[in-house]
Amino acid sequence: MAGRTIGESPGGDLRVIALHGHDVACRVAGEGPALVLLHGIASDSGIWSAVLPGLAERHTVIAPDLPGHGMSDKPRGDYSLGALACGVRDLLAALGVERASLVGHSLGGGVAMQLAYQFPERVERLVLVSSGGLGREVHALLRAATLPGAEQALALLGRIGVLGAGAAAAGAVGRIGLRPSPDIAGIAESIATLADDGTRRAFLDTARAIIDPGGQRVGALDRLYLAAGMPTLILWGARDPLIPVSHAYAAHELMPHSSLEVFERAGHFPFRDDPVRFVTALSDFVASTAPADRDEAALRELLLAGGGTGT
Repeated sequence: MAGRTIGESPGGDLRVIALHGHDVACRVAGEGPALVLLHGIASDSGIWSAVLPGLAERHTVIAPDLPGHGMSDKPRGDYSLGALACGVRDLLAALGVERASLVGHSLGGGVAMQLAYQFPERVERLVLVSSGGLGREVHALLRAATLPGAEQALALLGRIGVLGAGAAAAGAVGRIGLRPSPDIAGIAESIATLADDGTRRAFLDTARAIIDPGGQRVGALDRLYLAAGMPTLILWGARDPLIPVSHAYAAHELMPHSSLEVFERAGHFPFRDDPVRFVTALSDFVASTAPADRDEAALRELLLAGGGTGT
């Protein structure tokens, strides 16, 4: 595959590829049908470390650091879902991957749905994990990032997270209603990254592209009917405090051919709460479904039938 390898780990090679003059980092492991793991906001590809080795036993796993995140560059520019989806498409093209199954967590779920909408010929299956873009409700912590003065508050939180190795930040998020590890651990890790100016700016640009003080302002509910021919699996934690599990049930109802699995004891990070179950569910789903076959005539019929909910 293209790019230069800058590190190795049990989770695969860490590579960097230059796209449009900016470095994009990604982890690559395993062999087999391509599986792309897309992380959430203020996170990076390392979030998948508990499940990546297991998934790599059957698949070529590609886990990028989305632009503005992790070891990828953080240029000033467009951090909308459409731009992020184009970035993933370009990365896959550079790696020589024509088609893949997409697995998106939180923000990554919104990116995965956008990519499937914009470039359906590249998507074989869709897996949404505690996904954004499926309803208005979202935790106040994320809504607050869109308010005036958020940059200064986030800079302070980021410095606290770094200085306290995440412990102080974990205590802070615990006091606003997030459950113990791995929810608190995941959010604390994200907060600690915001001490970096470029990361913090990219986080705010990304958050404000999809969220306003009232909640998520970008959604896919009115277009989910277009996924009728797309094998889709929805995975969610019943105790998710950031994006409620009710979004999973609503999306499942709007996608009659989708499969839904709720992790009863998990929060926003079901792949960290129960990695073995997550790997099994995802691997079985890929093995038991046929890749989507893009059909322009069927798409035209769906569009003309006006199957959207308008919700």
